[in-house]
Amino acid sequence: MKKALSLLALSLLPWSAVQAADTFEIDPVHSSILFKIRHLNVADFYGRFNEIKGTISFDKESAEKSSVTAEVPVESVDTHNDKRNQHLKSPDFFNAKQFPTISFKSTKVQKEGEDFKVTGDFTLHGVTKSITVEFEKVGEGKGMQGETRAGGKAEFKIKRSDYGMNFMLNGLGDEVEITLSLEGVKK
Repeated sequence: MKKALSLLALSLLPWSAVQAADTFEIDPVHSSILFKIRHLNVADFYGRFNEIKGTISFDKESAEKSSVTAEVPVESVDTHNDKRNQHLKSPDFFNAKQFPTISFKSTKVQKEGEDFKVTGDFTLHGVTKSITVEFEKVGEGKGMQGETRAGGKAEFKIKRSDYGMNFMLNGLGDEVEITLSLEGVKK
């Protein structure tokens, strides 16, 4: 009898009270990963990664139950110069054969106004470090086929030497600025 009453009580709750977090698959076509580094202390140099995959689980009621996972194939690095791309994939820099992916897996999500502070394990060049980024929610709406989409952006800096990427520290800056713009499609 107690079990039946518990089930009845559960069925009377509004659906939103028991609904799980919304899960969005990162749309690689409408997401961007850009990086900037100083070259010879003369000018900034820009590049990008052309591929990303991952998921964002977003709990509107409890941000701390939200999560983010993302993976970027190093082979997708693009600087608009094939020779430079191959050098970046070499052991001098990313070492794509030994470390084929760059990844992020959140460990903590906090809501700050309309935006979020996301802490997680960032893995680059075989080294994992905890980082915290400010993630700005840009918007949410319907796509052209009626699917629900949501997106946002983050800008943060890392030191490549913290991840064992020490080649040419005197010619290229140690600090790398990363701009991440994500758009996800609700599953």
